[in-house]
Amino acid sequence: MKKNEIIKIEVDRLSSEGQGIGFVDGQVVFVKNALPGEIVNALILKVNKKEAYAVTREVLVASENRVKPSCPAYFKCGGCDLLHQSFEAENRFKRDKVKDCLSRIGGFKDVEVEETVFANELHYRNKGQYPVGLDKEGNIVAGFYAPHSHRIVEAPCILQKSVNDVIVKAVLAHMRKNHIRPYADSNGEVLSGGLVRHIYIRVGESSREIMVCLVINGNDYPKKNELVNELVAAIEGFDQRLTLTSFVLNINKEVTNVILGKKNVYVYGKEYITDKIGDLKYRISPHSFYQVNPKATKKLYDIAVENAALTGNETVFDLYCGIGSISLYLAKKAKKVYGVEIVPEAINDARLNAKENGIKNAEFFVGAAEDVVDDKFGIKQKGDKVDVVVLDPPRKGCDGKLIESVLKIAPERVVYVSCDPATLARDLKLFCEEKYEIKRVTPVNMFPRTEHVETVCLLSNRKADAKIRINVDLEDYYAETGVYFGKISTRRKNEK
Repeated sequence: MKKNEIIKIEVDRLSSEGQGIGFVDGQVVFVKNALPGEIVNALILKVNKKEAYAVTREVLVASENRVKPSCPAYFKCGGCDLLHQSFEAENRFKRDKVKDCLSRIGGFKDVEVEETVFANELHYRNKGQYPVGLDKEGNIVAGFYAPHSHRIVEAPCILQKSVNDVIVKAVLAHMRKNHIRPYADSNGEVLSGGLVRHIYIRVGESSREIMVCLVINGNDYPKKNELVNELVAAIEGFDQRLTLTSFVLNINKEVTNVILGKKNVYVYGKEYITDKIGDLKYRISPHSFYQVNPKATKKLYDIAVENAALTGNETVFDLYCGIGSISLYLAKKAKKVYGVEIVPEAINDARLNAKENGIKNAEFFVGAAEDVVDDKFGIKQKGDKVDVVVLDPPRKGCDGKLIESVLKIAPERVVYVSCDPATLARDLKLFCEEKYEIKRVTPVNMFPRTEHVETVCLLSNRKADAKIRINVDLEDYYAETGVYFGKISTRRKNEK
């Protein structure tokens, strides 16, 4: 087996990334766009000592779960992973993915994982980030990157709001008319005098408000007011129910792959847009973390609140709280909620969101959750009691120091919301080695037609008599997942 060779492969199962897994001469092969039970001719892309990577070129025997992709750019674009699979099979795959990670990484062999909860399949994303560049002919284009490259694929996206295509076309037309160059070419090479890096769009699902943020490698954009007028006309011409509420220039002069810079210049309208989840209203600024699928988010938050089992007498910590979306959901049924987030702009939005919704029993702090819990809330003070901790960390999972802090607090319940089953399983293993047991695991298909899945997990305090100590040394790699976490050692000491 060698690179560029076409080989017949029988696919046994799917990897956690949604690739088919087969074997050739005893060597594992990961096959893109292949499904379990299929026999395919696959082009070998890369061969390593332990595994090879390939892409499907011809399906000889098709799975009953195979469907025709609904996007013409599917096999060129890197945005979706599972459009060749039925939506029903996708939801089963995501449940199995969570179950496999809990078993293989966390050691939870007998934990029941519920059926995947979902809300919608297409046009669900309320946030679009479009890189702008030059194609091989020197034309200005915007779209999404092809897999493992900076080559831009130009095509309407079936996961994004339809109005995004109208906005992108209007921006590109203005750039061409005024001879404004993009920041980089089709290979990602920085262009001399290039200005526009990304077109960043946020849409309020319920409010129908739109924010257009132009990420630029400079301090200003020529004829920006003219562009605003053209965007207003284009959006109203597409759908009169939609409104351009905010136009922002984001300044990013760094040589980096990070999309947004730190500075925003507000050109038109408000500095934020609004949206609602349930009966709560949220304001969203360019840097705010806000779930991309509002309909699925409501289902996720409802599950989180159900797991928290609030009666009105509880004190709740919401760590990694973002703009306070879960915090305010919880505050309606709790005595007091404390939210913690490291992004100052998000905490500012959280405080304003609390005021906007008339919620007075939620308080927010800026800082790393693992630091703020110790410093601000005074864990060691007598009389402190926390009933529920909600964790919604980034993909890398919880910091080791934070887990140590939560174990010291020892709340009755921990509600863990995760966007990565691998780091979830890793963290749950630590919680359950110490004081907790898993009571409920619910996958939520927050990101349909991609391999990503959100999970809500309920942990209950076992109230063990053992004295538990945990030491975390963040200098090593967590062996089984390859995710950096630290070398973990635990020690139990029974006390009479």
